[in-house]
Amino acid sequence: MTRHFLGLYVLIVVTLAVASWGQDRILASYGSAGAPADKSVRIAAAALAAQLHAAPTAQWRSIVSDLARQSGVDMELFTTADIAGPGTLRKLAHGDTVYMQGSKGHVWSLHRVDSANVLAIESAALATRRSALDWLLTLLFYAAMALVLMLWIWPLARDLRDLERAAARFGDRNWNFEARIKPHSQIYPLAQTFRRMAERIDRLIGSHKDMSNAVSHEIKTPLARMQFEIDLAQQAQSRAEVEGPLRNIKADIEEIDDLVRATLEYAILDRADVTLNISPHDFTILVPAIADYVRRDTRPEVLIGTQVQEDARQVLCDVYLMESVLKNLLYNAVRYAKREVAVTFRHDASGYELIVEDDGPGIPESERERVFDSFVQLERGTSRKKKNYGLGLAIVKRAMEWHHGGVSIASSMLGGARLCITWPNPDGTQAPNRS
Repeated sequence: MTRHFLGLYVLIVVTLAVASWGQDRILASYGSAGAPADKSVRIAAAALAAQLHAAPTAQWRSIVSDLARQSGVDMELFTTADIAGPGTLRKLAHGDTVYMQGSKGHVWSLHRVDSANVLAIESAALATRRSALDWLLTLLFYAAMALVLMLWIWPLARDLRDLERAAARFGDRNWNFEARIKPHSQIYPLAQTFRRMAERIDRLIGSHKDMSNAVSHEIKTPLARMQFEIDLAQQAQSRAEVEGPLRNIKADIEEIDDLVRATLEYAILDRADVTLNISPHDFTILVPAIADYVRRDTRPEVLIGTQVQEDARQVLCDVYLMESVLKNLLYNAVRYAKREVAVTFRHDASGYELIVEDDGPGIPESERERVFDSFVQLERGTSRKKKNYGLGLAIVKRAMEWHHGGVSIASSMLGGARLCITWPNPDGTQAPNRS
């Protein structure tokens, strides 16, 4: 927007310069057209000067007064001391005619009589014609300014109307934001911001629809099982027969609780007002601890190896979100791994990189973008202890977006998937202290 206002400023300056130059040229041309009248005034002034020279100096003022009364033309005799301005006196000394503006808008022509006296003759006709021209030129000058401003503002007003109509249609739940704003328009960046906002709202609405559908579907199955177990418990004849259905009901409740917890975690990250608590944390302790917890919680037979850069003791991040990211990556890797999972963390002055690899079946290239959507599940293996709801990688992606980072998927040297997350170092001006 600054560029467009600077462009308007330059346009106004150029228009002022061109209009002023044109006004001066017209005035100069018009002034030259009045040369005959100016010549007549000079002839009359020369004749009067000759008459004054033939009379005593003491009578000059009375002669000028009588002649002014007889001719009806205002004229006066001044001394050079009454004339202000060295430039005017210099021109008079060279015999030039000098024009001066009077208090009532009249123009006086000054003619040198001798070294001490100056004759002033009113040029009323010339003054009147020049005043009318000034009015005309002033009107044309401001009309040109208004035209230039109109030509600059009209496309802006047109694009603003288009943007207003597009926003109104979007507000009427037509979720397609259609504003035909061209890239060279002054409000093109604003239109792009509106378009990104509309896309964001559309994604949120779609995400909430998917969440509602998925949650209702995922809850339906354990609720049906719970109803069946309750019926069995009601028909039981002994305490031992009741314990089995109760255990199954408890497992179904834990499954629903896990689903609700995962859904809430994703919903929180999908809000627009998440505030990160960025602080330094020791990843040489954090990463191995989380890896050991996930291994014991899922499949103890799977080996989770960790390789953390030795000086990673002041890693800047929101530790709550980063723990969630690493846990989801590890749960996903352990779920499909055969025997081995590898975790690598390294950093430099500009940013951080965390890599989780497994020796499972991997993720097909055609699915590597889709797996980050909510409630997307890929059947890559059969061994699963922890229930999967298709939210783990979606949570990872949203958490990294809040860290201004990203996540990518590739093939691992172990044979399975390689997930790499990166995020910038907020304090990147200081290089890490490598041991």
